[in-house]
Amino acid sequence: MLIDSHCHLHDREFFSAEEAEECLERARKAGVKKIICVGTSHIDSLQARDFASNHNNVYWTYGIHPENANPQGKSPIQDESARKVGNEFSLYSNKDSMRPKKPNLDARLVAIGEVGLDYHYEGYDREAQIRLFEQMLQLAADNDLPVSFHIREAFSDFFPVVANFPMIRGVVHSFTDSKKILRRILNETEFYVGVNGLATYSTLPTPPLERILLETDAPFLAPVPYRGERNEPAFIPEIAKWLAGKLEEPIEEIIKTTTNNAQHLFNCL
Repeated sequence: MLIDSHCHLHDREFFSAEEAEECLERARKAGVKKIICVGTSHIDSLQARDFASNHNNVYWTYGIHPENANPQGKSPIQDESARKVGNEFSLYSNKDSMRPKKPNLDARLVAIGEVGLDYHYEGYDREAQIRLFEQMLQLAADNDLPVSFHIREAFSDFFPVVANFPMIRGVVHSFTDSKKILRRILNETEFYVGVNGLATYSTLPTPPLERILLETDAPFLAPVPYRGERNEPAFIPEIAKWLAGKLEEPIEEIIKTTTNNAQHLFNCL
């Protein structure tokens, strides 16, 4: 069994409802038996929840992406558009509160994410992103959930922030930094590292197998030989095959270990 630990199959901007069903069937035939749909905003997370609720092999995460950080300091959960559906989400005690309701968590909710810091584009608000990231980490801690981290060109702030949440467990999704930063992740944390199609055509450093989760980030970052096409969970075996060659390990060991890693982190799977 293979697991796609990070994708956006629920996002109708990229996949129609019919296309999403077709992708699920192709994934099943390819041996990808479980899929995690990752939220990037309050409303997007609820859409991931609804998609997961209709499929036995799909799980979801709740997260507010750093690009959605509010410079005014008001929580994105309190955005007027989010209020209309806020009381549908059991993680909050009501539509205007950040207080968790742990006993009511959806069984298919497996993590908080994707959340973190992204300093890649000009005009980012560092303070707002850090404030939102801390709120999301507290949410994870309060509800004993792992975290899917989105960190781009911001590891100088990432390490100090997560140091204040020593009980947090998680995965650094789509790692794109240096060997030095990878060593810090491996040595200073117990976080896993997401490996996706980007690794198949780049010179990124490769984590040790015992710390790897396979992911697609579909529809983005399709692996060789599908580079340039829309990515989908069925392409996970291509990443596993590439990893087997890179690490000089049997494909069976890649599948077994990465699946065990995902099941260990997302203990509902």
